[in-house]
Amino acid sequence: MTYVSNFQRVMDKWRAERGPLRIMSASGQLGYGVIEAAFKAGLERDLHLIGADMGSVDPGPYYLGAGKLATARRSTKRDIKMLLVGALSKRVPLVIGSAGTGGGNAHLDQTLEIVREIAREEGLRFRLATIRSEMPRDLIKQQAKAGKIMSIGPIPDLTEAEIDGASCIVGQAGTEAFVRAIDLMPDVIIAGRACDTGIYTCLPEKLGFPMGPALQMAKIIECASLACEGGGRDSMLGTLEGDSFVLESMNPARRATPMSVAAHGLYEQADPLSVAEPEGVLYLQDSKFEAVDDRRCRVSGGRWVPTTQYSVKIEGATRVGARAIMVAGSADPVFIEKADIIAGLVEAQIRELVPPNPEKPYTLYFRFYGLGVVGGQPVTTLPEEVGVMVECIGEDEDEARAVAATAKQYLLHAPFPGRISTAGNLGFPFTPPELTAGDAYRFSVYHIMQVDALAPLFPVALEEVG
Repeated sequence: MTYVSNFQRVMDKWRAERGPLRIMSASGQLGYGVIEAAFKAGLERDLHLIGADMGSVDPGPYYLGAGKLATARRSTKRDIKMLLVGALSKRVPLVIGSAGTGGGNAHLDQTLEIVREIAREEGLRFRLATIRSEMPRDLIKQQAKAGKIMSIGPIPDLTEAEIDGASCIVGQAGTEAFVRAIDLMPDVIIAGRACDTGIYTCLPEKLGFPMGPALQMAKIIECASLACEGGGRDSMLGTLEGDSFVLESMNPARRATPMSVAAHGLYEQADPLSVAEPEGVLYLQDSKFEAVDDRRCRVSGGRWVPTTQYSVKIEGATRVGARAIMVAGSADPVFIEKADIIAGLVEAQIRELVPPNPEKPYTLYFRFYGLGVVGGQPVTTLPEEVGVMVECIGEDEDEARAVAATAKQYLLHAPFPGRISTAGNLGFPFTPPELTAGDAYRFSVYHIMQVDALAPLFPVALEEVG
């Protein structure tokens, strides 16, 4: 008997009916907790696809560089199990993008390990397509020499040293890679680093829907119910009707209104009127937002213009050392007033007692929370208490912890001007107050790379699970 995959089933079904396409976003970032009631409500909506994004650069460079998941494994497994069991029980395709936060091979492999573990435990059998997203470094060097790599924001131009020094470099796969994965006729697709939109646009593109509305819908639903009044992480249903689409949260308490949906266009966008993708640009100047009822919104007007030059956003992280921190607090008004002076005195003492390696000196940061650390604005009225954090990034863990421990002792007894007592100026929330915090990374690659073809960069593969 010929195997009919879930993608084949829903495509055959849609082609026979030629109706709207119902796509549900289960989660804006898998691994932080899928809301079960909303997800189960969505499963009853005769879906054509379930999708979820799993990664981002939002948590910083550590996870990309270290090859680790930002989410706890037990929470990640719970979410994946819910999606996998739910999708397979309804014979609906499941698509997951940016596996394991960073989307590199290590992140994808850890995610696949969880998927196979769930399959064994639950007795599941399905066809799984994977998309890998690590970039070939020889190609990056070649494109950099040819002037075909552009920095994003203030990051410097890309050099060979930065390319070689990065622990991991990934590219964001677009719709094209997901469509090739569909061609393998799987039940489930799990991709490395990918554009959020590709998760949801691959099936519409495969079925011939206009890409403008499909991409505009994908850009909204990838954040689940965040586009609703009050936000929320509940599953979100997008019903693609052709030139327009309707948005509805699967939590009856959430309302997708014209105002809330239009406002969501500002989210994570430097330009709310255009969205650049590897294969082209989505223009949103002519967007219209209309209330269907008090909970649903219809959107139209997205216009897609294919590119004549493919491009890929590439991301890479480089280790800069080992991190240790010291955490304390103070309610001493004199200490608070003299905080910057105290920091200078203590830093000089630390550098004398823990001499830096001249060839690779450690870096030391003093942060006084309550004195403008977060907002960066001048403080006009001194607070009654401040949080104190000292961070050291050293060559290794021993050096970083030695600096943090020394900072604790000399901050505690700092001989600052106006001091009344020789101790008691600091309080510690826990012991030990100095903690090692693993390796520290920085984004060293955050660029747009022009390429002649996308397919060679994002290989797809198929396996039988279970």
